[in-house]
Amino acid sequence: MAESLSGLQRNRIHRALSRPNLLMGADRELVLITGLAAVILIFVVLTVYSALFGVAVWIVIVGLLRMMAKADPLMRQVYVRHISYKHYYKATSSPWRRY
Repeated sequence: MAESLSGLQRNRIHRALSRPNLLMGADRELVLITGLAAVILIFVVLTVYSALFGVAVWIVIVGLLRMMAKADPLMRQVYVRHISYKHYYKATSSPWRRY
């Protein structure tokens, strides 16, 4: 058995290529978008209360995104694919059938 396996070529799969792209434990794009929205809120209103509110909202949303990523790191991609599907597919004999 060992002799037959020695002739096989082995390739390493690096963890960085197969792991989801996370930032602070959450989906990278969603964390950056919420951070951008919080910064826009802070600098558009320019009050202490807006700064506190923007930071608080960002911390809460990042916490929720971390919980979501802990359940499934690819949940955003799955949801985007899910909403692209139709609610009803009409039964046909073939996808190329003419009506």
